[in-house]
Amino acid sequence: MDHMNPLTRRQAIATLGAIASAASAGDGQAQNITPQSPGALEKGALERNDAAVARLLAQQVTDDANPYLGSFPDRFGLHAPGSAAGAIQTFAASFVHPQSKYRADGAVMQRIGAAVSYLERSQSPEGNIDLPTTNFNSPPDTAFAVNHVASAAAIGQKHGVPEISAVLRTFLAKAGNALSSGGVHTPNHRWVVCAALAQLNEIFPNSSYVRRIEEWLGESVDTDADGQFIERSTLVYDIICDRSFVVMAAKLGRPELLEPARANLQNLAYLLHANGEVESGVSSRQDRDTRGNAAGYWFPLAYLAQHDSNKDFAAIATLLGPEHSSLADFLEYPELLRPSPPLTLLPVDFEKYFPASEMVRVRRAALSGTVILRGSSRVFAMQYGDAAITGVRFASAFFGKGQFVPEQFEKRGKVWYMRQILEAPYYQPLDKQVTRENWAATRAQRRQTQVCKLEQTLEVSESKGGFSLRFRAAGTNNVPVAIEIGFREGGQLEGCTTAPAKPGMLLGSGTGTFRGGKNSIRFGSGAAPHQYTQLRGAEAPLAGQSVYITGVTPFDHTVVLEGA
Repeated sequence: MDHMNPLTRRQAIATLGAIASAASAGDGQAQNITPQSPGALEKGALERNDAAVARLLAQQVTDDANPYLGSFPDRFGLHAPGSAAGAIQTFAASFVHPQSKYRADGAVMQRIGAAVSYLERSQSPEGNIDLPTTNFNSPPDTAFAVNHVASAAAIGQKHGVPEISAVLRTFLAKAGNALSSGGVHTPNHRWVVCAALAQLNEIFPNSSYVRRIEEWLGESVDTDADGQFIERSTLVYDIICDRSFVVMAAKLGRPELLEPARANLQNLAYLLHANGEVESGVSSRQDRDTRGNAAGYWFPLAYLAQHDSNKDFAAIATLLGPEHSSLADFLEYPELLRPSPPLTLLPVDFEKYFPASEMVRVRRAALSGTVILRGSSRVFAMQYGDAAITGVRFASAFFGKGQFVPEQFEKRGKVWYMRQILEAPYYQPLDKQVTRENWAATRAQRRQTQVCKLEQTLEVSESKGGFSLRFRAAGTNNVPVAIEIGFREGGQLEGCTTAPAKPGMLLGSGTGTFRGGKNSIRFGSGAAPHQYTQLRGAEAPLAGQSVYITGVTPFDHTVVLEGA
């Protein structure tokens, strides 16, 4: 996410798919990194920030008769206060930078004043702002706004322009009171609020801010054995949490608070595909199975690379810096402009098991695969350069509940084995009155007969140039089954025929090919004894283009996926 754009957090989430890759696509050589000089990085960040200022000057509401004076409407015509907060940070960075075309520009200072006036008018009596699409009188959204506005105030103070913090003080003081007592919705909100209070305490010291931070930290930090936070959100909320802990550590002078971000970032290199995208299948939030790269991680990576002299963090930060470094961050944290520590080689040949996330990541140069071992219907995904399988799923038409979601897993030699066991009984009558109100409650009291059982398994192993997936289902005979292979939108499929349940495709025999960008994936063998693809009880088709391979139980079929 670009820290220079005045996007709300949900607008930023929506644009993740459009972020350009930070590494070269398709060659598996993301480790060949040439650092830019600090001066070149700063110059690039300044150019991007000045360009953002020009866009914002054109977008800001300037009509004195408009009740939204000072705001920035989105494409729906909504005026989210968070957008004004982001603009203030962008304006302030160019206003104070000595090489900016907007240095000490009175018109920019006037626009900062208009934006913060809009923020003040948007505050509830408690001091909170709204997120018009969903949250009202919202402490978390107030905290996200304070992150930007307090950064602008700090930049002004650090660079000899105290009038910036002076004009922002009224909004920040009222917001600080709100955050000192306000609640949250989700786990990451705690750390966003704490970071905002730490920023406020740096510029306007207040013991109530620190006391509230201690209350939230008293719940303990929510990282697991994989370094993932509760929400396991590799494209959104991990980024937000990492930044929040770095900001808290820096502003409070408590380096021990860097540890959660450090633990989370240690595994980031193992989540990268060859084209720089980050695997999102493990997420429990709205970024699950979406597309995006590591852009938002630049700040915590760059900060910890310097603080720890960490070669791994420095390598990824160096990849991201030329496009995603932030002028505001350089101005607020000047240590980011020190020469980079030595760089390590990013791993491109590994199999890594994430025990807490119950996920396996495999990387072989341009080829990468992800196995979700339990709890998800999307059991496998694969990328080969520009060509991507976004998900592989398996389902049976078994009493409307046959979507394969592994319940057990183990590793057998070089094979990852997953299993699900399903049962479906019929029920005998009861010697009592049954009504609409108690029908469901009586089910457990009924004797079961004609109990049908189905065991579904998947074995995933590496094969030459790709992966082998063996699907089996047995226990009840003649149950229709379907394997779904979901390919990224925009590519070209060959060797398939149209299925009755459009827009799905069938691979009836042999192999098919998916061409995406400069690369291709071969897949097969196919089978289609029936054309029933959207089975009753199966989840809706994956986004993009789905190809189905079908059969009936007892079913034993192997699909090989190869980069080509």
